[in-house]
Amino acid sequence: MEPDFRRSMGWLHTWAGLVLGGVLFAIFWMGTLSVFDKEIDLWMKPATRMVSSDHALSFDAFRSSLEEASRLKASFWAITLPNERDPVLHIRLRVGARFHNHDVNPSTGRDLPDPGTLGASGFIYPFHYSLRFRLGEWLVGLAGMAMLVLCVSGIVIHRKIFVDFFTFRPEKKPGRMLLDLHNVAGVLGLPFHIALTFSGLVIFGAVYFPSGTHAVCPHERACSDEDIKVSLPTPSEKLVVPFTSLDEIAVKARSVWGHDFPESIIVFNPGTSASRIRVLRSDRNQVVFLADKLVFDPTDGHLLSRQPPLRPIARTERFLTGLHLIRFQNWPLRWLYFASGLGSCVMIATGFFFWLNARRRKQGVAFGFRLVEGMAAGSVTGIVIATLAFFVANRLLPLGVNFAGYDRAALEVWAFYFVWLATFAHGWLRPRRVWIEQSLTVGGFALGAVLLNWLTTSDPLWRTFLLRYLWPVAGMDTLLLLGGGVAFWTGSSLARRARETAYD
Repeated sequence: MEPDFRRSMGWLHTWAGLVLGGVLFAIFWMGTLSVFDKEIDLWMKPATRMVSSDHALSFDAFRSSLEEASRLKASFWAITLPNERDPVLHIRLRVGARFHNHDVNPSTGRDLPDPGTLGASGFIYPFHYSLRFRLGEWLVGLAGMAMLVLCVSGIVIHRKIFVDFFTFRPEKKPGRMLLDLHNVAGVLGLPFHIALTFSGLVIFGAVYFPSGTHAVCPHERACSDEDIKVSLPTPSEKLVVPFTSLDEIAVKARSVWGHDFPESIIVFNPGTSASRIRVLRSDRNQVVFLADKLVFDPTDGHLLSRQPPLRPIARTERFLTGLHLIRFQNWPLRWLYFASGLGSCVMIATGFFFWLNARRRKQGVAFGFRLVEGMAAGSVTGIVIATLAFFVANRLLPLGVNFAGYDRAALEVWAFYFVWLATFAHGWLRPRRVWIEQSLTVGGFALGAVLLNWLTTSDPLWRTFLLRYLWPVAGMDTLLLLGGGVAFWTGSSLARRARETAYD
């Protein structure tokens, strides 16, 4: 019975990985990059590369922007302070169905020019959890469940799981080496795989199981805004004059929190009698995603309500959310997440490679095998190339460019998708050379991105290393160079192996 059960788990492990491995690689790849989304934003938005301001910022200095939001009848106006990872002050408002974003230099108070890009926080991070299409969150959830199945079935398959962890034989045949690498990456990152996958499913629990949320809160809008009692403005509502000082609101919030600084201030329905001020507390020093908020009356600034203490089940959910989102400021842990994410990508990729290598000699010319190999190439090296093309397009396209009705940010996204689709086609058209050529392409794009950053911003690697506020840019360039070097080495090694095999 035991061998049959292990054999059935092996079948489940193989086909779950084969069918959803491409989706899982995309999720983990984009999630790994999202660990440093703010740092990638600095690389993609040169205008935001500035020294962090040390002096205290005045919220009232931006009253003109708030008054403009009132005139436009915005449903909300929000200001978010800069922090260690993001030196820019952000102002955001919503008018009708449209959102307006302004990046502000906190030292001068002046608006920064439109960056002309979604950056990592606007494209890579949303891609990680939604794949950027309508039902993407559901496909991500299905892939997440498959990942948990893969983890459990992998444990069942490997009876000597700890022995496998310490076994790596690069001198053996490619199939044996790939399986060893797959096992090492899987066992080493097993706690990370399970914790991050499970916490991601918990975050979207209300999407996958809305009946539970509806049972507690039949009217989602009313429930989410219950603590501020917000209603949409109507023409009959009179303007609120005067409006209290935002700086005084921030001082009152700090006294309630024990001198912790606010992270952002949101004014709902500015300029109407339905207006409320919500102040969010910074949670950068803890794992639990508390989102502690205070609500104030805008006319006299008195405290209306405070978020009540979380119940144990809610606090557990917030802990899992914080564990997944890593909003806390801890650089060693952030690098550990990044390394673990790369390990997950290695595990998924080597699983693909092992399956292909085991069947190449017997099925190499079959249509089904070529189809799977093309899908694997596009899913693994293809999405890496597409991401690098996204970075290259960011440095090549001039600000303000418009083509066929698409602005610069949209053109960068189109470059990503066009190159990604091209890598699938390349895998189907050149199956014998696909891994060599795509590995070399990764190296070329990575090196090109570093050179273009230097040429278009006058920030070479030696300069960014010397200036502390440019360290995120230096880190981005360094990782591109290291990744490009690994890709060149891999491509040349595969080419040499192919020549040796041809001579045999």
